[in-house]
Amino acid sequence: MPPYPFVFVSDLHGRINLYHKLFSFIQKDIPQVVFLGGDLLPSASLRFGSSSFNQGNFLDDFLAPKLCGLREILQKNYPRFFLIMGNDDARSEEGAFLRGEKDNLWQYMHLRKTEFAAYSIYGYSCVPPTPFALKDWERYDVSRFVDPGSIPPEEGRFSCDVPENETGFPTIREDLEKLAGQDALTRAIFLFHSPPYQTHLDRAALDGRQIDSAPLDVHVGSIAIRRFIEARQPVITLHGHVHESARLTGSWQEKIGGTFCFSAAHDGPELAVVCFDPRDPGHATRRLL
Repeated sequence: MPPYPFVFVSDLHGRINLYHKLFSFIQKDIPQVVFLGGDLLPSASLRFGSSSFNQGNFLDDFLAPKLCGLREILQKNYPRFFLIMGNDDARSEEGAFLRGEKDNLWQYMHLRKTEFAAYSIYGYSCVPPTPFALKDWERYDVSRFVDPGSIPPEEGRFSCDVPENETGFPTIREDLEKLAGQDALTRAIFLFHSPPYQTHLDRAALDGRQIDSAPLDVHVGSIAIRRFIEARQPVITLHGHVHESARLTGSWQEKIGGTFCFSAAHDGPELAVVCFDPRDPGHATRRLL
């Protein structure tokens, strides 16, 4: 068994060089599990309000074939992949993620639960409202409040029709209640895109900025996710989304009660890889490749 059987990366944004670093790392270290925490595709033009949209065929033309090749090389040592989409990934590409799942390349985890070894794995893609136009993976957090400068979900753009069970713009709080139900979460790992609010993991570079004389909150994570972790105490939560946070705070991890929270978001040219053993999360490491 490798020293760190689980690894986590996030926010690769379709950067081919980062994916090649990840493939090389997997082939060398042979982890059991790889978590991909969203914002995996090239940036969507809809994010910035353009009327056009094209993320190309990144999954079908690049990621799926590369992982097929990796599986041929590693054979029985091919790791389990668990992934979610992020707020910069257009939901119109969700079908390609589901095709990859049918080919057993990965397991798509948004609003889903599965079991691996002794652990329950849960996934959730959505983030609180942002200033960006693309709203496929944005939700109100605990109420219909929107930070100054951010666009309410119903005023943004969508790359596809909103699923019927998600109309009415449910909150992140409501989604998490449905996802976890009454499950005991003492051996649960949650794969989130958003970090929890007011932690080392959600610090944005918004110092001194104002909108209409209202100062912007430098913490942009989810209050609902923070409260959920405090109340339910999963063993590990994984996060991305705020690239600069680790640089600004000096830490890529936080402990909330007994829960270990890790971020793989990074604003440098390197690939940030969080390596951990769920039996001993206190000795997790982050490598910059």
